[in-house]
Amino acid sequence: MNIQSAINKEVFIPRDERMLVAVEVRRRKKKRMSFLPTGAKGDYATFICVSVTNKRPHQLLITKVKRFGGSSSFTRRSQWTVEQLRQVNGINPNKDSPEFDLVFDNAVDQWVASSSADKCIFVQILYHACQTYWEGKAGSLGKAGRRGRASQSAQREAEPGPSDSSPGSASKTLQARRKSYVPPRHTEFVNCQSKLTGDACTMNLVIYRCKAFLNRLKNIMVANQSRSAARGQRVTGSTMGNVVHRVNVALGERGDRLTHAEDKTVELLHRAQQFADTAHKLALKYSK
Repeated sequence: MNIQSAINKEVFIPRDERMLVAVEVRRRKKKRMSFLPTGAKGDYATFICVSVTNKRPHQLLITKVKRFGGSSSFTRRSQWTVEQLRQVNGINPNKDSPEFDLVFDNAVDQWVASSSADKCIFVQILYHACQTYWEGKAGSLGKAGRRGRASQSAQREAEPGPSDSSPGSASKTLQARRKSYVPPRHTEFVNCQSKLTGDACTMNLVIYRCKAFLNRLKNIMVANQSRSAARGQRVTGSTMGNVVHRVNVALGERGDRLTHAEDKTVELLHRAQQFADTAHKLALKYSK
């Protein structure tokens, strides 16, 4: 099971939501230290997820999910509705880049995705999810307006006498309601590549998914090579340590032998000197 499936199963399915996309991110600019229990060194992974509720009316949600070091479980930290998402800033409209910003009513988050392909997939799916959501919202409002006008006309037909002579008051009331209604502001996508926010984007999405898959494979291969190199270094280090130890032992033994030989040489010189002295005395004695 990949990470996205695990997040969907653990975080969103129990809340009757369906995850559309998730991207692993890190902050582009460090924020002030949090008092959240992030472990001894703040070792954790952060994911920004887009989900939709299964119950009607559907809600489009943006959720921050964390996985702390030493744990395989995921924790939901913050969640916003799409109405609170004011802007998605792609940073560079001319090339693929991993940086992007999310501007909410009460927060501005500056992120760097694990790769430019992962960021492009996230922005592309989020854009079309927003388009679908706002179109569905407008359609539901239009149906509600039509139902309201139909009920008002049926009420006028059912009312006797004076109500038939004042249709203008009902139309004025309806116009006043229309003027007082303020439509919600849609999410703004700025500095995003046109291929991410265009209609014919299925092929681009397939390409970015392939790029993201190849990037993950490359990261896995690099990690495996690093671990193999580390193991080789440990083996080489231990081998060199053994060699140095053996050399030290050999040098110590050789030093001991040289010291013993030096002692024997001094002893032989001392005996030779004694023999020479004795011979000289004997020679002097017999010469007389």
